[in-house]
Amino acid sequence: MDKRVNCLYRVSTIGQVEKNDIPMQKQYCREFVAAHGDWKINKELYEKGISGFKKSAKDRDAIQELQADAVQGKFDILLVYMFDRLGRKDDETPFVVEWFVKNGIEVWSAVEGQQRFDNHVDKLLNYIRYWQASGESIKTSVRVKTRLEQLTEEGIFTGGTIPYGYKLEKRGRVNKRNREVGDLVIDEDAAEIIKLIFYKYAYEGFGAQRLCKYLASMSIYKADGRNFPNTTINRILKNELYTGIIHNGEVKSERIPELQIIDQKTFDRAQEIMQSRTMPRSDVPLNLKGSALVSGKIYCGHCGSKLALTTSGRRRKKKDGTEVSDIRPRYACFYKPRHPGECDGQSGYGVKKVDEIVDEVVRMQLQRIKSSPDSSIIANCHRQAVELAQAKCNITQLQLKEKQRELADYRAETIRVIRGESSFSASLLNDLIEQATEECAQYQEAAEQAQREYEEVTASSSAESDEYDTLVSWADIYDTCSFETKKMFVSQFIKSIHIFRDYRMEIEFNVSFEEFRNMVSEAER
Repeated sequence: MDKRVNCLYRVSTIGQVEKNDIPMQKQYCREFVAAHGDWKINKELYEKGISGFKKSAKDRDAIQELQADAVQGKFDILLVYMFDRLGRKDDETPFVVEWFVKNGIEVWSAVEGQQRFDNHVDKLLNYIRYWQASGESIKTSVRVKTRLEQLTEEGIFTGGTIPYGYKLEKRGRVNKRNREVGDLVIDEDAAEIIKLIFYKYAYEGFGAQRLCKYLASMSIYKADGRNFPNTTINRILKNELYTGIIHNGEVKSERIPELQIIDQKTFDRAQEIMQSRTMPRSDVPLNLKGSALVSGKIYCGHCGSKLALTTSGRRRKKKDGTEVSDIRPRYACFYKPRHPGECDGQSGYGVKKVDEIVDEVVRMQLQRIKSSPDSSIIANCHRQAVELAQAKCNITQLQLKEKQRELADYRAETIRVIRGESSFSASLLNDLIEQATEECAQYQEAAEQAQREYEEVTASSSAESDEYDTLVSWADIYDTCSFETKKMFVSQFIKSIHIFRDYRMEIEFNVSFEEFRNMVSEAER
């Protein structure tokens, strides 16, 4: 009676499928069956792109089907090209093989022969085989991962989904199989849309949902003709590749100018806005569609409550008999009507008048920045501060080294005291060593403090220089930018506004802006 043979063919990657690896296994196994006169192929199962190391047997349909057929006695022999086609998991595959044998199924490899369990040596060899296969899979995985990381560090795109704004272009580079492969390049048309998305988000306060609607209204669609969904917008805003840096897990390349679409400053600003909008209290307005410039920033100067944006108005008839509505937006104090007698301020303030006053104040401050001494004077102030901090570091370091040398001399004198060759007594030398040790500790602390101050001044000076340049650029475009852009600017540089009766205001700028004002005043003097 012929023995019924079920064959299993497996490859781990699509690349192996393309190399016709399965037909090779199939031909070899069929020839092996033909060489046994009483064997007959009953069923052939295929697993394409299935990892025998990463995927458990219980999640592999072919293994589950084979086990079900084995229980029902539908075949007698399980044949594979090599035993690692059954799997590479050292904590699982040996027991899967043993399960088939215990259920009356002979397990054969066309290359390695039959796997038997006649004694303990057979069991040990079975386990060792899959332990080695598992180790080879791990080593292969490490080699692949290391090489991909090396390629990323070299600035080479290693595959995956091509982000919007880029495309692949063949430039003569070949892989290890001597096949020409594509390199990542900027898609100029799509890159303009990326720039538009970042600008609207970072400088005009558009959120992801509003950006989706805006792009649709401008008839701007993805390559497949569909709208940009929120998820795609958010993914774009978070992708550092647009600054020219390729990522692969934790590994990054150096900045590649040929791949940079967005400058680092704009990208960082977008990340700050995204982060701040998740915070309970934020300086970034969540909604810029309204017509009020300082909504969310203005408080009643009498009771301290935040003013809410509301509207009031009435309907009236024009001379021609048509009715019109006069709608007047107001910053209203809701605390006053709810707590009579506790707030002696106005119940509301006209948005137009308040915004005009604030707008004028902002213009005046920007004009001061714009008309101030050029950036070289500001840079000189920063340089002097850094040099002063550096000098303090140098002095404390010299003092510390001098005291350490003194302590070393005292300790060296200890031998002379022991020999009776020193002019110091033992008690005096001990006192001097103890005092020098305490002073060394004090100088060490002073040197560390001076170093921290130097690092803080250096970082602060760099940040202030960047923000000063930003303010100068704002001064140039403030008069011509959109209302949304102005609102973003105001939200960034005005901390709060307290308004009193008759529209008297106290405007508190953010600390950096106050520092710039003081810096300009000092430079002017």
